[in-house]
Amino acid sequence: MSPPVPTESLDEVLADLKDSFDLLGDWEQRLAYVIELGQGLDPLPDADRLEANLVPGCAARVWLAVEDGGERLWFRADSDSAISKGNIALLLSLYSGRTRAEILDFDARAALDALGLPQALTRQRANGLNQMVGRIREAALAPAG
Repeated sequence: MSPPVPTESLDEVLADLKDSFDLLGDWEQRLAYVIELGQGLDPLPDADRLEANLVPGCAARVWLAVEDGGERLWFRADSDSAISKGNIALLLSLYSGRTRAEILDFDARAALDALGLPQALTRQRANGLNQMVGRIREAALAPAG
């Protein structure tokens, strides 16, 4: 059975996330929500906890595994930090199951800025978030396999 294909557009998912963020008052509540997103990730199999799947430049260890479905990519991830795990879960809600073109055409920086997420993170965590986006984009640029 193939992994699910998103039924909402990237813009719709982003709008839903923005609505959720807007309902929360301060950044303490918003970061708690991000951590909650991470708690919803499926466990990452040990087979995917490889050095090759580690995202460099993150404050914590973040593993990002890619399932290449040809035109579509699915992602699995985990982290040993609650905030990093929440950040990667948020990115997976946007990107997993998307086509390569959708991933590459989506302006992640503008989307994350719209959520106000980079401003709420330490510089090192914001850099890690950018590294996670970069790894997702690299997967979309790689030849379909």
